[in-house]
Amino acid sequence: MHRTTALPCAPEPGRLSEGPVWDHRSQELLWVDITAGLVHRGALAPRADGTDLPDVHVRATLRLEGTVGAVLPTWSGALLTAAGTSLITVAPSGTAPVAILPVESDGVPRRFNDAACDPLGRLFAGTMAFDATPGAGTLYRLDPTGLRPVVAPVTISNGLGWSPDGRLMYYADSATGQVDVFDYHLMTGAPSRRRVFARVEGGVPDGLTVDAHGNVWVAVWGAGEVRAYAPDGSPIAVVDVPATHVSSCTFAGPRLDILVITTAREELSPAELRAQPDAGRLFVCRPGTIGQSPDLYDDPTTEHTA
Repeated sequence: MHRTTALPCAPEPGRLSEGPVWDHRSQELLWVDITAGLVHRGALAPRADGTDLPDVHVRATLRLEGTVGAVLPTWSGALLTAAGTSLITVAPSGTAPVAILPVESDGVPRRFNDAACDPLGRLFAGTMAFDATPGAGTLYRLDPTGLRPVVAPVTISNGLGWSPDGRLMYYADSATGQVDVFDYHLMTGAPSRRRVFARVEGGVPDGLTVDAHGNVWVAVWGAGEVRAYAPDGSPIAVVDVPATHVSSCTFAGPRLDILVITTAREELSPAELRAQPDAGRLFVCRPGTIGQSPDLYDDPTTEHTA
C-alpha cells in the first residue's frame, strides 16, 4: 500500500477548516472555517524553503453570520455558500438567497454541513443538528421547486462524490462509520441501491473526493489520515497528516495532482493542541494520481441534456 506524508501550509490554523474545492477557472482554492463563519480564497504558490510541494497563500476572506458548512464555485462566477440554514450566492454585486431549510416541528436546531455538485451541476447539500442529534439530518438535492430530501435520516451528513462516469455516488454519514455507494441516474439526479462501499476503523469518515481513476479519498477524523480506496472498495493508499482531526480533501493545481487536506482544532484538549501545533491548517501532498475537473454549481432551472 502506498503511503505518504502531507506538509502543512502557510495560512493560520482554523477552528474547523473544511470543504476545500478547486476553481480551475480562477486557479483558486476555496475552503471554509465552519464555526468561525469564514470563507477563504487562496492560491497555490512556491514554498519559501524551495520544497517541491506548493504552499497556499490566502487571497481574500469573507466573513458570514453564523456557521458556513460549504462553499462552491458556480457557472455564473459567484460563490455558493451553505451558511447556517440558508443557501446563498455571494458575488461582488452582493448576496442572494437560493434556498432555506424547511422548519421542522421537533425544535432541533440544524445547519447545513457538507455540499457538492454532481457532474451536471446539481447541488446536493446535507444537514446535521448542532448537537449531532442522531437521525436529525437529511441529504437534500436542490431542484427547480426547492430542496428535496434524497437520503434520510442521517446524523452528520458529510462527504459526497461521483465516479468519473457519473454512474455512482459516494456518501458518508459520519455516524455510521462507513462510506456508502449508490447507483446514480445522472439525468434525473436520483441515487438508488445504497450499499456499503468501505468501513472505516480507527476514526470517523468525513469529507471525501474521487480521483480521475475512480479511487475514493476519504478524510478520517480522529485518525490523522486520508485513506484511498479502489473502485472495488479495497484500500490502496494512506496519507499521514500530523493533525488527528482531518476533515476533508480535494485535488488542486493546474494538473490536479496536489491533494489539499483540511484539518481542525475543535474538540482537541490543550495537551493535544500542544502536541499538534499545526492542527487546523491546510496540508498538501502529491499522492501519485490526479483528480477530476471540478463540477460547478448550475442554476437548477437550467435544462440539461446528455
